[in-house]
Amino acid sequence: MTTSPEELLPSTQRALVHRIAVAQSEGRAPSLVAAVVRGGHAVWHGARTSVDGEVPDETVQYRIGSITKTFIAVLVLRLRDEGVLDLGDPLEKHLPRTGAGEATVAELLAHTGGLAAESPAPWWERTPGSLRPELSDVLGDRPLVHPVGRRHHYSNPGYTLLGALVEQLRGAPWDEALRREVLEPLGLHRTSAQPQAPHASGWAVHPWADALLPEPMEDLGRMAPAGQLWSTTGDLARFAAFLAHGDDQVLSAESVREMRTPAAPAAAEDVAGGATYGLGLQIQHRDGRLLVGHSGSLPGFLANLTISVADDVAAVVLANCTSGPLLSAVGADLVRIVAEAEPRIPEPWRPLREVERSVLELAGPWCWGTQAFALRVTADGLIALEPLSGTGRRARFRSNGDGTWAGLEGYYAGELLRAVRRPDGSVSHLDLGSFVFTRQPYDEEAPVPGGVDPDGWRGIG
Repeated sequence: MTTSPEELLPSTQRALVHRIAVAQSEGRAPSLVAAVVRGGHAVWHGARTSVDGEVPDETVQYRIGSITKTFIAVLVLRLRDEGVLDLGDPLEKHLPRTGAGEATVAELLAHTGGLAAESPAPWWERTPGSLRPELSDVLGDRPLVHPVGRRHHYSNPGYTLLGALVEQLRGAPWDEALRREVLEPLGLHRTSAQPQAPHASGWAVHPWADALLPEPMEDLGRMAPAGQLWSTTGDLARFAAFLAHGDDQVLSAESVREMRTPAAPAAAEDVAGGATYGLGLQIQHRDGRLLVGHSGSLPGFLANLTISVADDVAAVVLANCTSGPLLSAVGADLVRIVAEAEPRIPEPWRPLREVERSVLELAGPWCWGTQAFALRVTADGLIALEPLSGTGRRARFRSNGDGTWAGLEGYYAGELLRAVRRPDGSVSHLDLGSFVFTRQPYDEEAPVPGGVDPDGWRGIG
């Protein structure tokens, strides 16, 4: 496995070992393996096991459950980037007569398509996929349990539909398309739809006794796109680096950034926890940082992939038990330990290569009403508008090449900023989505909406 030459400090490594040791011991997991990624490379691997002399390494497969959904989302985004589909397309356009065709591709990716959480009984995770040979067997008589697009409701059948969509448009089984388009280009040679030795066995741990029961290992059939894959900490470490940085062989940095962007309205119970969902990725705020990734579970296995893009640190944690250690907390802790013990060293400041005078004259203080802002021209070719008080709307803008700028985030995402010039070419004011920004508060020489009192500013007396 590729390892960064910049190894973690011994104290950091010990803290990581301690965290997974506590998780394996208190969670009573037969085995637990983990990896940490920094700077696009795995920099640490750890394992704890209940069997002496059989410590699993980064090549041992575990079932990863719903992390499979993130792989399916990558395949769908590839179809979009190729122009084969649009995320706004209703499913019916490409996969007709499912009974759920009103939902769009984007809504299925974000679990806002209104579909049920599970397929009809018996429970699909512990029964053979041969019981559900057709999509109609997966969706049942009542596929929709909520109005389409109105709320986030996690749906396993929704990703079965996305897997079927991939098969329809690629003319090949979803796992074959995945191997050809994602796994091979990224070097994920130990990720597969069926287990390949060496792999862990799945166990249930008795809740009131230190005893084990083997779990069935079913082929999920039609439901496979919701959770079939097996993988390793080594492969998932590479996948985490891809989700953070992109890879033009598979998806661009811009497209993986879109996957990491919230696309689903958070339910009331999720708002307090700061959790939402993107396109095939879970998103949460924890310990003051934004984390993206996905959890997974199937009988006998737990999995978690957690990424902090801002810290450039990711963690993978896998265990072979049905329940026990809370891997989402473990993954977040592994990221936090590295980010706090060895904070990311910023790149050296570098000036712009070229400075356009027409852009530079926009830099400096501006006022929206009585609120003071600063507009900065940054080395990445963007401009940033920031409130001087520390509170207020802020955003970065990318040039459209015609003298206007498009907002990239927050309230001003997609909104247009333009400099309005006087007949002599000097800048009168900025227009940002109808808001007028002036050099002085309520500049009487600018077209301030509602006008400015002709007597100007005054005292209270």
